[in-house]
Amino acid sequence: MAFDDAELRARVEAVLPATLDSLKEHCAIASVSSLPDHADQVDRSAAWVVAQLEALGCPDVRIVSEDGGKPAVIAHFPAPAGQPTVCLYAHHDVQPTGDESLWTSEPFVATERTDAVGETRLFGRGTSDDKGGLAVHLAALRAYEGQPPVGVTLFIEGEEEIGSPSLATIIERHHEALAADVFVIADSGNWQVGVPAFTTTLRGLADCVVEVETLDHALHSGSFGGVVPDALTTLCRLLATLHDDRGRVAVADLGSTDAPDLDYPEDRLRSETGLLDGVDWIGDGSVVSRLWAQPSVSVLAIDAPSVANASNTLQPKARAKVSLRVAPGDDAHRATQALRAHLESHAPFGAHVTVRDGDAGQPGLIPFEGAVAEAATDAFREAWGVDPVQVGQGGSIPMVADFQRQFPRADVLVTAVGDPDSRAHGIDESLHLGDWRKACLAETLLLARLAR
Repeated sequence: MAFDDAELRARVEAVLPATLDSLKEHCAIASVSSLPDHADQVDRSAAWVVAQLEALGCPDVRIVSEDGGKPAVIAHFPAPAGQPTVCLYAHHDVQPTGDESLWTSEPFVATERTDAVGETRLFGRGTSDDKGGLAVHLAALRAYEGQPPVGVTLFIEGEEEIGSPSLATIIERHHEALAADVFVIADSGNWQVGVPAFTTTLRGLADCVVEVETLDHALHSGSFGGVVPDALTTLCRLLATLHDDRGRVAVADLGSTDAPDLDYPEDRLRSETGLLDGVDWIGDGSVVSRLWAQPSVSVLAIDAPSVANASNTLQPKARAKVSLRVAPGDDAHRATQALRAHLESHAPFGAHVTVRDGDAGQPGLIPFEGAVAEAATDAFREAWGVDPVQVGQGGSIPMVADFQRQFPRADVLVTAVGDPDSRAHGIDESLHLGDWRKACLAETLLLARLAR
């Protein structure tokens, strides 16, 4: 079916109300992939995706699971003669909610309300990351009544939020089914409300758990404090060596890259992050350089006695989880080795330090040039009414590198539904509904522009 832009705009508007209802329905499924007791919900979420695609008349849709991983959905809408195939990616698993008492509304009841600046948002876990992205794909396919002008493969993953441990195996074993001319990965962030973005650089991820031991048993702090180093104080001193006094990463042999010439006003950053008055920024260089082009190190968690249950005891053992964001162009495995070497070589007081490697995901450099990039720019400009921006992301989307490696001749577009106020992974995650509607139109127009 061939339609002009006005007709496509009308068709998208017609399917948006039902698609928004579908999104709310999907967000009610608590598909938290990291929690074993939510496994049935992840299964239910995959089945829900299948049902949506079957309702569109998809002739080939199935659930796949490899190496004991979480269920993913692969579906095909065959390409009309002579037309390319576009693979639309999203993931249907979500992060845990954290303390539900801190949410303004129930995390698994998607709720519309206005935010602090009067914009309408949909609040709930998964609204922006990434069930909102899946809903964009559904809206585009519904606008075409299940008969898009190009071939469409949907790959809806079920374990992105736990690092996609079986993704490489899925791609290897279903390589032919996933092969496409263009991959559209709807799992990044827009530049700001009202301004869409294509992500062209991604930091990678390397994390570890570091354990410090100083004693073979706990001791009375009054009897031995001042002579014997306790593990918790020692761990704190070790973690403090990860940065210098200006907050720059002090781990040696980590790479960095050039950042785009894009102004990120500090007042906007302070507002978006909620940085408290009087708290200084860390690091050197432009804001976008520090966010997108340089490595960063964060302490994510510490295992130690709680304040409520504390006693006057010198702890013999303590551990922490450390996360390293790897700059584009660097290698995540090499960066993991550098982080390990730093922790092992900076043990205070001769403490015993053990480092256990965790997840590693490669950073990404995503070319944005040629006919596909031009088509995407044109489609998004038409839908949003402004030029899209090319941005980097400080977060990691390791499957981008997987797709690039496995399908080197394909173009990859990394798009978004969320914005800096969406609070993905956080309390009161939300989706700006005005931007979401524009994203639905943009993808619908993109499929039309990719048709030969």
